[in-house]
Amino acid sequence: MKKNKIIVVLPAYNAEKTLEKTYLKIPKKIVDEIIVVDDASHDKTVEKAKKLKLKTFVHKKNLGYGGNQKTCYREALKLGADIVVMLHPDYQYDPKFIKYLIQPIIDNSFDVMLGTRIRTRDETLRNGMPLYKYISNRFLTIVENLVLGLNLSEYHTGFRAFRRNVLEKINLKNLSNDFIFDQQILISSHILGFRIGEIFNPSYYRKDSSSINFKRSLKYGLETLLNLFYYLIDKNKYLQKSFK
Repeated sequence: MKKNKIIVVLPAYNAEKTLEKTYLKIPKKIVDEIIVVDDASHDKTVEKAKKLKLKTFVHKKNLGYGGNQKTCYREALKLGADIVVMLHPDYQYDPKFIKYLIQPIIDNSFDVMLGTRIRTRDETLRNGMPLYKYISNRFLTIVENLVLGLNLSEYHTGFRAFRRNVLEKINLKNLSNDFIFDQQILISSHILGFRIGEIFNPSYYRKDSSSINFKRSLKYGLETLLNLFYYLIDKNKYLQKSFK
């Protein structure tokens, strides 16, 4: 049986303090390649990546979180990835769970896998997720499950894996360059009939972990609800919509 080529992509922005910690925890026996895409960081993320001898792509200007992921996936596909793992390089997620994240895709049980941070409320809050983010996460997840007809425990994780054909079939150019990209790619995957599964991955909000502020979180939440509205109106047009 042909071995799947596993590529981990690290969409980086000012990740100098956490990139190496994240990299060292990635299981090298499982992963074939690791690439970093730097979104015009103001710190020494690029120097750190090159010191670690990682394949690094640098945006001359900041394209945004979604724009960063687009480059990640495009370059991973060029390198022949069969499965692409997207991992935030902020050391919030435990990379050793990659082996559990990709196995359902290898077994052909799912096409997209999410590493959910939510197991119990007490545990999630104890691990550092701000209360307002936990409440908004729960609210948005309930609404998304009702609208999409799924039963996932979280849609907002920065630890994901995609089968190659998912990334090839979705028109990534039409998706947003902002944080809402994460929801648009999941909604699009669902419309196209791809199977979305999840595993639990304990995550920790450390001092150096990146996190968007309240204003950006509010914008992200409202855009999530707006995208679900577009989905309800016309699923086919949703796929063709040019997101901004």
